[in-house]
Amino acid sequence: MRRIIAFVMAFLIAATIAVPSSAQEKPAAPPAQTPAPVAAKPEDVSSPDAILAALYDVISGPAGKRDWDRFRSLFAPGARMIPTRRDAQSGEIRSVMLDPEGYITRSAPFLEKEGFFEKEIARRTERFGNILHAFSTYESRHAAGEKPFARGINSIQLLFDGKRWWVVTIYWQGESPDNPLPKQYLPAP
Repeated sequence: MRRIIAFVMAFLIAATIAVPSSAQEKPAAPPAQTPAPVAAKPEDVSSPDAILAALYDVISGPAGKRDWDRFRSLFAPGARMIPTRRDAQSGEIRSVMLDPEGYITRSAPFLEKEGFFEKEIARRTERFGNILHAFSTYESRHAAGEKPFARGINSIQLLFDGKRWWVVTIYWQGESPDNPLPKQYLPAP
């Protein structure tokens, strides 16, 4: 046992010495600060319909601040938000992995400056036990009542923990000329 401890200690000392002094002097980046969990409004998380309505409601509105605590309260710990985008240089479709805080950081400046109203126009769901998947077709506008500037599908995974619903993942892609929304994901005529 003493030999193993001595070997490990020697390895650790050698590894420390082998690191260039410039790397040793740089302080480590502080860990990301995650806000303390926020209690959800019971009416926001009582059903799949309620949590999806709250999700669209909290990001929509005229230019100005959003209720980010309400937004945070909808998401399960470790939740992911994954937009897809076409890479301008390669033309490839890529996804970006965000947590709710990353989404807030990226979206808050735009939402504070511009009006943004996102509305669900159709939904297809499947549920098994405590998990639910929704293909939620959306339209986005800069002002209520104006013509949409974007449409797409939010693929949303929800979890029911026996007490409330949680958003686990939102994975979305916008409609494009080469990728129009299929009829089965549009409102019935």
